[in-house]
Amino acid sequence: MSARLDSAQPYALGLFRIVVGLLFACHGAASLFGVLGGAVGTDGGTVSAGTWPGWYAAVIQLVGGTLVLLGLGTRAAAFVASGSMAYAYFKVHQPEALWPMQNGGEASAMFCWAFLLLVFTGSGAFGLDRLLSRRTTQEREQEPAAREATVTA
Repeated sequence: MSARLDSAQPYALGLFRIVVGLLFACHGAASLFGVLGGAVGTDGGTVSAGTWPGWYAAVIQLVGGTLVLLGLGTRAAAFVASGSMAYAYFKVHQPEALWPMQNGGEASAMFCWAFLLLVFTGSGAFGLDRLLSRRTTQEREQEPAAREATVTA
């Protein structure tokens, strides 16, 4: 049973990455564009452009979530996203109360740890990272053969 589950691990990780990235990007889109109910606490509105930290967090959520969703630069995007959620938890939620259930910081804590996991695991299956790394590996393997053909000709 473990061998079967282990063989499915890249696919489960890829699906996890897609769902987490999509949900994170939706938070950013809601805050920046007022879609999907808008920014929290604005009755369907948006955060004002350039306001600290809300607007910058929304940009990180939209861009970082989209990159993670696509599996493009997953580790770097997840690192930045994880840090932004750690900041959100400790600066916004934790001063209200100690536990996430008490301070409304469950989403920040979960996103922080989910993205930190992706920093260490990478994109899994279905990511553009894997597709691009395969292409560069194939190009590197073809380079010596092309050089040899040029030298012998």
